[in-house]
Amino acid sequence: MAPRPERGTFKFDKYYLVMEALRAEHAPMTEYAPEPMPREWLEAVHDPEYVDEVFRADVPREKERRIGFPVTSHIASRVRHTNGGTWLAAKLAMRHGYAANSAAGSHHALHDTGAGYCVFNDLAVASNRLIAEGDANRILIIDLDVHQGDGTASLTALRDDIFTFSMHAEKNFPVRKARSNLDVGLPDGVDDDGYLEALSQHLPALISDFAPDLVLYQAGVDPHAQDKLGRLALSDEGLAARDRFVASQTRERGIPVASALGGGYGDDQRVVANRHARSMLTMAETNATFLAPDLQ
Repeated sequence: MAPRPERGTFKFDKYYLVMEALRAEHAPMTEYAPEPMPREWLEAVHDPEYVDEVFRADVPREKERRIGFPVTSHIASRVRHTNGGTWLAAKLAMRHGYAANSAAGSHHALHDTGAGYCVFNDLAVASNRLIAEGDANRILIIDLDVHQGDGTASLTALRDDIFTFSMHAEKNFPVRKARSNLDVGLPDGVDDDGYLEALSQHLPALISDFAPDLVLYQAGVDPHAQDKLGRLALSDEGLAARDRFVASQTRERGIPVASALGGGYGDDQRVVANRHARSMLTMAETNATFLAPDLQ
């Protein structure tokens, strides 16, 4: 078993702190505990051999190094539940307009391996299941993490019923980008105004042209200027304006949207957790109802 990286930037306590931050706001919120994603749906997107490695907590060391942490039996159980959480959030969003998964957004996981702190790709897995079971016909994945959603793009590349849109820092991880249906690579240091200008240039037309009946939103907060792994320069208000714009564009068209947490990194995990909580609350405030699956 590969040891946990001593100087890694991934902190598992972030997820608990996000829920603490949400509860501290005393906003109207219903928490749900998702069921684990059934193995058959994980294997429909990922290599069954890799899925088996994760279930047995026997992932080869080279894959664990690529993921960034050892895949223990606890992690195997957790990622099954976080994948179930994105699917549940989507189902709730279709009933209420908006719902959030307080974890996941694991957009780097590939067909036969995890990568970049991602084990299974909940966005691709949930999208495939929702369409296969007849809950949605066309799904738009909006990925506004600072890192390109390379895994999601590659796992859905041959589908015309799933559209991937990634707006990210062009010079950031991964070095070798995949090809989303639409990629917008931003130069280092883009601020609030530049970011919102780019988003408003692409997103409204994209939604109108593709006409999805469901949006999955990877709402990483790592475009923030103080993020440890980001290369962009958004302020707190810039992130809030981003989230309000996404929510308003979907709401005015009557399209349900489910968000997943995505990336956010820093030495003070409470600060990062507060950014995630504020992102979900901003989305909820722009919609009428807020439902957050509790994954703890």
